[in-house]
Amino acid sequence: MSRLDQQIAFLNEADKLKSILRATTLADNSRAENSAEHSWHLTLYALVLSDQAGPDVDINLVIKMLILHDLVEIDAGDNPIFGDVDVAAMEAQEKIAADRIFGLLPDDIAGSLRPIWEEFEAAETPSAQFAKALDRFQPPMLNLASGGGSWTDYNVTEDMIAARVGTKIARGAPGLWEYARARIKAFFAGIG
Repeated sequence: MSRLDQQIAFLNEADKLKSILRATTLADNSRAENSAEHSWHLTLYALVLSDQAGPDVDINLVIKMLILHDLVEIDAGDNPIFGDVDVAAMEAQEKIAADRIFGLLPDDIAGSLRPIWEEFEAAETPSAQFAKALDRFQPPMLNLASGGGSWTDYNVTEDMIAARVGTKIARGAPGLWEYARARIKAFFAGIG
């Protein structure tokens, strides 16, 4: 295969992300969001909310992380944050998926993109922590906009949100967690 054939093969494979449905609904609650829409929306979150990032965060790198982070769902599927998931098995499936999907690319491109995906997954750098925070912040914002969305489907409580997404949001974007926590608290107070 030529270099261009490899690049196009990867891009055509990435198109499959449009078919992976997530648990989170669109803000208007009309249908489930797909993983490609989620990735695009997160890149927009990074651009618009860059003022919430710490001084050591590289927003251009964050955008790259967010556009790449869910490509593995083409093979591994989406695992809802409030679903019953074997985390170790999921991580193993995602690594195999990353091997295959990034392996479609020419070596030099794969060698530059795969480490970005790995950095996001490890969430050890300020940029990856901010990217993870946005990845955890966007679904609650959609659930709030849609009147509960997937929280209703999974019988989610305020404490579950704090435990499963709050710590990651607070680690990478404390101001966003303060914002979300107040709105989540008000939401659950209103349905109680």
